[in-house]
Order: sequence, then structure tokens, then C-alpha cells
Amino acid sequence: MQTTSIKTILAVAGALSFVAAPANALPKTGIASFYDTSSGMQTASGQRLNDHALTAAMRAPVPLGTRVRVTNLGNGRVVTVTINDRGPFLAGRIIDLTLAGAQALGFSGLARVHVESL
Repeated sequence: MQTTSIKTILAVAGALSFVAAPANALPKTGIASFYDTSSGMQTASGQRLNDHALTAAMRAPVPLGTRVRVTNLGNGRVVTVTINDRGPFLAGRIIDLTLAGAQALGFSGLARVHVESL
């Protein structure tokens, strides 16, 4: 019978916690917006903002690198995005999507959405 060391278990658990959102962070329902800036700005993850990428900004405690499923509650459209930035910083908003993410969800401006981690 093979035994697994406690160090191995802790190493795997630590790696998993890097991309998994804390239990109390998601799911959330609220208002989504999209970045209204030009491509090329640096995000909190160090990546450059790319309007054509399926990425988004959420506030901590959702770790950078977390993949989330966003559902537009107005039309039922769903998109998966990767959190690579922090924001939005306006009250009532829970996620800022790139233009590509907003288009995939079928909105311009604001939309009521449900966000859950994958």
C-alpha cells in the first residue's frame, strides 16, 4: 500500500488554493460592467489588458488566475473568463469584463449577472 506524505498533501492543497476562490467569495449576483479603456494597460496580474481576451477584474478575496463562469441573467448567455485584474471600484458592481467578455454575454453598458467559480 502506498502512503502519501503530509508534505505532499500540503503542497497539493497549497497549489489548489492559488486558483480556487474562497468559499465565501463566490457565487455572487450583481451588476457587471466592461472595461472602457484602451488595450495595453497593465493589469494587477502583470498582463497587458487585451480587449479581445476573455478576462475580467474582481476584487479580492478572489485570487488572480481564478476562472469564473459569468451568466447574463437578462438573456441567459454564459461565458468563462479568467480573473487577471482588480476592480470594479464602483458600489454595486461585482465584475468588470473585457469588451470580448461583454460581447459574449450580449451587453454593452451594464448587465445583471451571476458569477461562480469553476
